[in-house]
Amino acid sequence: MKNLLKFGSILLGAALLLSSCGSKERSATTGWKYNDTKWGGFEKLDYEGQIAGPNLVLIEGGTFTMGLTEQDVTYDWNNIARRVTVSSFYMDETEVANIDYREYLYWVQRVFGESYPEVYRDALPDTLVWREELAYNEPFVETYFRHPSYDNYPVVGVSWVQSNEFAKWRTDRVNEMLLIEKGILNPNVEQKDEDNFNTDAYLVGQYQGDVRKNLKDLRTNGERPVRFEDGILLPEYRLPTEAEWEYAALALQGNQTSEKDERISDRRFYPWDGNTVRYQKRDKYQGEILANFKRGAGDYMGMAGKLNDDAHIPAPVRSFLPNDFGLYNMAGNVNEWVLDLYRPLTSTTLSDVQNQDLNPYRGGQFEKKELDEDGRPVEKDSLGRLRYTYVTDEEAATRDNYKTGQVYNYLDGDKQSQSFYDYGKHTLISDKTRVYKGGSWADRAFWLSPGTRRFLDEDKSSRTIGFRCAMTRTGSPSGNEDVGGNQFRTKRKRGERRKY
Repeated sequence: MKNLLKFGSILLGAALLLSSCGSKERSATTGWKYNDTKWGGFEKLDYEGQIAGPNLVLIEGGTFTMGLTEQDVTYDWNNIARRVTVSSFYMDETEVANIDYREYLYWVQRVFGESYPEVYRDALPDTLVWREELAYNEPFVETYFRHPSYDNYPVVGVSWVQSNEFAKWRTDRVNEMLLIEKGILNPNVEQKDEDNFNTDAYLVGQYQGDVRKNLKDLRTNGERPVRFEDGILLPEYRLPTEAEWEYAALALQGNQTSEKDERISDRRFYPWDGNTVRYQKRDKYQGEILANFKRGAGDYMGMAGKLNDDAHIPAPVRSFLPNDFGLYNMAGNVNEWVLDLYRPLTSTTLSDVQNQDLNPYRGGQFEKKELDEDGRPVEKDSLGRLRYTYVTDEEAATRDNYKTGQVYNYLDGDKQSQSFYDYGKHTLISDKTRVYKGGSWADRAFWLSPGTRRFLDEDKSSRTIGFRCAMTRTGSPSGNEDVGGNQFRTKRKRGERRKY
């Protein structure tokens, strides 16, 4: 009898265990079941974390000293050292190459070429940046961007405005591919004019696409398109901020003394150790040049038979050794656009302004979606994009956390700073002036230091300036494997409750 009772209790326990395994997770607030149509269909995802988009590397954020690490030989005093923190983000392994930009142009011409040829013309790089009065660089005008020999070389002659347009296009193509790979949309190469996939327009229901199979709607037992809350679509590709770019270039994690402390063994002048531009370890690479730059007057690549950087102009985007984040050519090859508006005194005001030591960035104007009287986004524009409008100073004045909609000159060129930039008379700095960094194939070694900065108008371009993209990291700063954040939090299996 005892054995029967024991066996019965085992069966009962197994049944309870199976029933508990089959039950749905409940809200810790209300006790209602998630993901159950009988309980209203509120969804809670078993989300594994943000994936890395094509060519992106996770840059784990942290604190660092932003600013010049070398002597300010130009006496600009435009990047005074100060400690800041950068949130984790993603960065392109390489500069955007000619083949990447030509793919963009091909899509633009295919979709907008008939109705809006000006969109294609506006996207074209300026290949005339190679032309000079006293140099025979004319062949590069025709060959550098178009010839397959230069497919994997960084695109140049692209303005800051054009770089941002490329990033927007890339966001939509990557997200469209994610929906195709999930089996939600079918590929559609017949998109024309405003009928093309745009992430924002899709999320607000202004683009349907060639639907293959939408997600199950637990509220209605029907189907629904993907929502932002599903975590399938990625944040936007964009230019990195100046702080992000500089942090990623230095890659100081390579000098961390151990995984258990926050100390670094040495500061860095360049994206590598030491104060020289040559490889210092005693192996077969000892003495090799570490970047593509101009070594001296008239010396772009060294002597025949022993070329030092093997590049008289830009080199392929995966040339030279990557830094400790795995990023190529964060010094030399081409300068790179960053997101920031240029102001020389920004660094001197950071300690006086709340929160500007976390993700410092000087932008332009805050934006918001243009809404109709019912609070819905108005009809998308002729290119298939949602319409945005700028936040006015009057609207911003009602806020507690910011007080101005236009922040071009905030504390550096406005009434509060008691200064202004009289463009064209006393300065070349305007509200269109953007920062570029990194040094190029035509620059001396001084400009290879990540702390150096220069500026150019956002609608101008150069044969020495290219760009790479970045993306915001959502969730854990350490990546998808790290559920916690420090030694007091433990990694746990999916669905396991945290114990305190």
